[in-house]
Amino acid sequence: MYQGPPQEGPPQGPPPPGTPPQGPPPGYPPQGPPPGYPPAGGYGYPHQGPPRKRGGALPWVIGGSVLAIVLIGAMGLGLWWVSGGAGDADSGASGPGEGGSGEVQVFEGLSAEHVDPGESVDYAQQPPVGGDHYPFWQNCGVYDEPVLTEAAVHSLEHGTVWITYDPSLDPDQVEQLASYHSPGSYVLVSPMEDLPASIVASAWGAQIQLEDASDERIGDFLREYEQSPAAPEPGAPCSGAYDGTGADFDPETVDARMN
Repeated sequence: MYQGPPQEGPPQGPPPPGTPPQGPPPGYPPQGPPPGYPPAGGYGYPHQGPPRKRGGALPWVIGGSVLAIVLIGAMGLGLWWVSGGAGDADSGASGPGEGGSGEVQVFEGLSAEHVDPGESVDYAQQPPVGGDHYPFWQNCGVYDEPVLTEAAVHSLEHGTVWITYDPSLDPDQVEQLASYHSPGSYVLVSPMEDLPASIVASAWGAQIQLEDASDERIGDFLREYEQSPAAPEPGAPCSGAYDGTGADFDPETVDARMN
């Protein structure tokens, strides 16, 4: 049996007085993100944008450059030190042909050949420390005038120490140098022009240049080199041969047995 359209409930009408309205309270902010909030990125997280660079590569570039400069400077300092730029310590001895005043200079590879009397030898050192020489030697002793150079070099070959001095040296110092010779010693003392120092003591292959006769290094040199085994003929005579000066020398009068 047809019942007709469904019956509706009583009309709702306005709510009873005093009932609060059903919508949001007046003035309530909208439910979306607060004004100014950044738009949402993927997966609902706030969009942060690209990450901020923390300093970039510039500090690394600067730091690497500074390190390179420091390393290069250290290498340069090392090379300078190895090459002697730091100032070599003065040891008091020197290698062949080196040194200066107050240092013992050592020379090697010296010839010991005889040359004819009267032949002049061009020596590399002044005074000589060895080399070609006359067949006779200069007698050891103290001379007031320059001696015969090529004969004195023969004396060096026998282990003599030859002390030469500038002719203008004070007489008191000359007397002190003369005291280094005693009878039988292998010491020769004489003046010489054009010396590199006021006093030069020479042995075969060795020499020292000094400025004062009281310098104790003269005695040290004598103890080291008088009759030294470094001489070609240590112990061979230093007397019984030529006892004149260079100015007195006449090759025609030289005894051929003096060799």
